[in-house]
Amino acid sequence: MSAPDVATARELSQQSMAAVASGDRAAWLALFADDAIVEDPIGPSAFDPEGNGHRGREAIAAFYDNVIGANESITFDIRQSFLCGDEVANVGVIRISFGGGSAVEVDGVYTYRRTADGKLAAIRAYWEADGIRPVEA
Repeated sequence: MSAPDVATARELSQQSMAAVASGDRAAWLALFADDAIVEDPIGPSAFDPEGNGHRGREAIAAFYDNVIGANESITFDIRQSFLCGDEVANVGVIRISFGGGSAVEVDGVYTYRRTADGKLAAIRAYWEADGIRPVEA
């Protein structure tokens, strides 16, 4: 069991979402363990054609630059959150705004796993490309 002053998985997820929403690349990357993995979405996608995820700080930084940082803004509307041990599953909507006034939303389940010392070990995003819908920016 970890020390009481170590962030919970839910708190780490909130810190992660806040860093993404504010465009704070350094703060987001600082949350991760050296061997962490980001799978967003899980499996093969345009962001990860082989579906192996983005493992390690260098790959996670490239994911930020190519996917997160390439957008005008990303916001989160978490409607439910379930904390179990060192993991949390957040259920909600991610809204991505692109330059030029267009935006999309996608519903999903977003899981975060932490290490014993309070770093992110994994972010795994469950969402379907067919579920992406355009919205007013």
